[in-house]
Amino acid sequence: MMKKNENNNSAAGGAPTPAPKERPRIKPPEIRPRAPMPPSNRSAAMPAHTPRPAQQSPRAAQRPPQRPGVRPGQSFARPQSHPQHGGSNPGSSGGSREEREARREYRHGPGAPRAAGTQLQHSKMGPRPQIARDPNEKPNPDAVRLVPLGGLEEIGRNCSFLEYKNEIVIIDMGLQFPEEETPGIDYIIPNVEYLEKKKQNIAAIILTHGHYDHIGALPHVLARIGNPPIYATSITKAIIEKRADDFPNAPKMNVQLVKDGDEIKLSNNFTALFFGVPHTIPETTGVMMKTPIGNIVHFADFRLEYDDEGNVHGLEEFEKLGKMGVHTFMVDSTAAERTGHSISEKTVERNLEEIFRAAEGRIAVATFSSLITRIAEIIKIAEKIGRKVALNGYSMKTNIQIAQNLGFVKAKEGTLISVEEISKYKDDKVLILTTGAQGESNAGLMKIINGEHRHIKIKPGDTFVLSSSVIPGNERSVQTVKDNLARQGAIVYHSALVDIHSSGHAPKDDIALIIKLLKPKFLMPIHGYYFMRAANGMTARESGVAKDNVRLMDNGQIAELTKDSFKVTKETVPAYYVMVDGLGVGDVEEVVLRDRRALAAEGMLVIILTVDRDKGRLLKNPDIISRGFIYLKDNQEVLDEIRKRIRGLMTRIPNFKEVEPDYVKTLLRDQIGQYLYTKTKRRPMILPVVIEI
Repeated sequence: MMKKNENNNSAAGGAPTPAPKERPRIKPPEIRPRAPMPPSNRSAAMPAHTPRPAQQSPRAAQRPPQRPGVRPGQSFARPQSHPQHGGSNPGSSGGSREEREARREYRHGPGAPRAAGTQLQHSKMGPRPQIARDPNEKPNPDAVRLVPLGGLEEIGRNCSFLEYKNEIVIIDMGLQFPEEETPGIDYIIPNVEYLEKKKQNIAAIILTHGHYDHIGALPHVLARIGNPPIYATSITKAIIEKRADDFPNAPKMNVQLVKDGDEIKLSNNFTALFFGVPHTIPETTGVMMKTPIGNIVHFADFRLEYDDEGNVHGLEEFEKLGKMGVHTFMVDSTAAERTGHSISEKTVERNLEEIFRAAEGRIAVATFSSLITRIAEIIKIAEKIGRKVALNGYSMKTNIQIAQNLGFVKAKEGTLISVEEISKYKDDKVLILTTGAQGESNAGLMKIINGEHRHIKIKPGDTFVLSSSVIPGNERSVQTVKDNLARQGAIVYHSALVDIHSSGHAPKDDIALIIKLLKPKFLMPIHGYYFMRAANGMTARESGVAKDNVRLMDNGQIAELTKDSFKVTKETVPAYYVMVDGLGVGDVEEVVLRDRRALAAEGMLVIILTVDRDKGRLLKNPDIISRGFIYLKDNQEVLDEIRKRIRGLMTRIPNFKEVEPDYVKTLLRDQIGQYLYTKTKRRPMILPVVIEI
């Protein structure tokens, strides 16, 4: 038996509905073509019904045979036309004009046109309509194919590959954190369907640095693409090997160490020249791919380093690349909208030290656990002012341990303590390094804010420093973090108030400087939303790149590169979202997300009917359960009307007709959904349950 909801004290149970002594033969409801259902109900619709083996009830066995094509209880004068066969549909326009408008609005949404036509729109969460190659446009066998699989319509999921004949080289394999449109998803990874079919051709995966938006998808896709060799620097190698420990079923990685200046022949036609670029994690590497059509330069994520006098350092290597000739420059666009130059990391360190010295109580610094360079400097400052450093957050502890092992973080003995030891020291002798600067619900900072941390509770006068930029899309969650800290009496510093964060992504003026040094023939903005990439394209034109040589591609598009051309073809490969949810990879599709969004927005209504299998009679009042829609105790009128309509629908089924559960569910879903929308202008997900006895 199904447990009743505590909200339906009068919504469940009751006396059985008595059958009428005599009832005239009533024409059953006419089945019309299913109109497009509202988002909350369409995904809940049952699959097409497969008729059960014929089982006659005792009463049905006594009836004379029916004319083929005529239902029991249906007049022989049934109209011959049917809407599915081009005929008219009597009753489809029945009711008053207001009722017809309400039905149209319920099915298609407010303001929807009366015409039935709809336009298919591209969704990143579902398969993109594949564009067939023009019959007159044949693949160029001598071209290098460049294909972005991610990073061009979002922040994260960075991945692209180069293909020449039967050789493929992949650059990065990152993940993307979930969006508002992907509730319940852990993260999103690149779609490797095309690569999986050609895994025998993959010569290498190049990882530019150790941030998860460039390496995070590796454990999920390696087995599918044949576990090719991976080329990475020492810290990137250590991070991906540590992450692999969480995936015991993933294949053992074949990682080849590289360093700045290495030139490695990856295959017959691809050679990689590695060069260092400044970023927020050590050993970030750019790569020049030497190909049959010319040199393709991928700069990874980068910024330029300035000293206190504003002089830029490290341009010599970039000048050298420019002298070698650059066919295509793939350039980071994350900060391309911002004018000016990168903030010096020395300026950030100086401002952090001033804040730390002025703090009277505990200090908590929230930042990305992968900002190894920044974290190393914070630990040095803490040692200088006599504070112990407590590490909060699994990834923070893991990354600092890796950085210590490789010599990138050098802390004196006794400086680093566990959070359990905080109570042993005075407040003005403690600095806490924690994750969660983006307001992630499961990160260390949010546990502190929500009072869920066992060892750290916020005290009035505590100083919290948010030393990171706000990732586009996280503005609301970061604002919530600042509000909740301030409510509890904390003193909050963030990068909008003082320069306590230097972005790892070059702004417009720095990008322009690099373009002038490289002098590329073609430029392809990557790593960012379309608006960011368009801004980068404008910077390229201002820096001397011909207008027609700037290419703004989208994920999944294929470009063919020859010595003198960069042509974006009409051909595409699958690049829609592959979502990771718990242990499932790719099993959460758009229909599941639509249900989740519908439940979050409109709630659900469960209708439980107990019926006589043979007679089609209700044996008890319908049980009704509401979750996230209405509170049943306060809406008795709506509840009574739902029951009344259910009884009315059930009495329209002839008492000699065996109940078809799928038919009843569809009828309830449509009719009750229509009533609820007319009454409340809301579309809850309706889940009918028919129990046959």
